[in-house]
Amino acid sequence: MNAGGAVIPMDCPLPPVSQAALSPAVERIAHGLSPSHSRLILATAEGTLAGWLLLRRELHPLAAHCGVVNHVQTDIHFRGLGVGAALMRGVQGIARDEMGLERLQLAVRSGLGLEEFYRKSGWAEVGRWPGALRVAPGDDRDEILMSLAL
Repeated sequence: MNAGGAVIPMDCPLPPVSQAALSPAVERIAHGLSPSHSRLILATAEGTLAGWLLLRRELHPLAAHCGVVNHVQTDIHFRGLGVGAALMRGVQGIARDEMGLERLQLAVRSGLGLEEFYRKSGWAEVGRWPGALRVAPGDDRDEILMSLAL
């Protein structure tokens, strides 16, 4: 997390952050995992954790056919090697085939080119919340909402 990137898990302090400060967020994620509602998807390369993401089913009955992808992260040493693309392919299969989901959504921070990465994986931009994310004083970014039909 201290290496840079767009994802900061909910309820986590902003970087730089210690392992001890991250532990409560990791515990919350781990306790919420379940085969039908929340999956942690990992990518490994050369025996090392290269990336991960969290897939959650929407809880409200009107949206229970949809899932939310959160915390997509790749280790900086493995960027540009297809780890993120492999995670995106993997999450689609798990969401559709194992969880019975029909649509996925995610939100990304503007200013990093992430929307183009997701477009290449089949995602479509469906909305934008201008200036919703304040990275630093004077550095407000749009939150870009994206969707993928499975």
